[in-house]
Amino acid sequence: MGLFDNISGPSTGTAVPGGNVTKPLVIALLALLASRSMSGGSKDTPASANPNTGTTSEPDASPGEVIGGLGGLLKQFQQNGFGDEINSWVGTGQNKPVAPNQISDALGQDTIDALSQRTGLPKDQILVVLSKVLPNTVDQLTPEGRLPTQQEISRLMG
Repeated sequence: MGLFDNISGPSTGTAVPGGNVTKPLVIALLALLASRSMSGGSKDTPASANPNTGTTSEPDASPGEVIGGLGGLLKQFQQNGFGDEINSWVGTGQNKPVAPNQISDALGQDTIDALSQRTGLPKDQILVVLSKVLPNTVDQLTPEGRLPTQQEISRLMG
């Protein structure tokens, strides 16, 4: 069982017609942030302007995308005033919770718009799901209190 199977279990997922939205949403977010950081784009770069962002709608992300996306996620939160929250998720202590509006503030409206467009989900639902699953997701992706190597991520995603 892979990491994203653990994260998207029934207690953390939000049911939608056709299945659970948690896993595809988290993968889409990480892949979107990875593609923006690897292309040198900022959070203000529209997703449609980068032809390499098409991978975000796929249910499988490569380990490189997850690492880049995780780094991008950390950077987004830190730059937007939520360093304490994201650092608690990476660290080994208790995870600080975040509200849906904090997710919106941390990620920026362009990222939320892109996720809504890619997943077909309403923005409010995206924010609620991410506020519930991101602390645990980041915590599980950083079990030693640091960003994992590509080899470590490959083992985690199994």
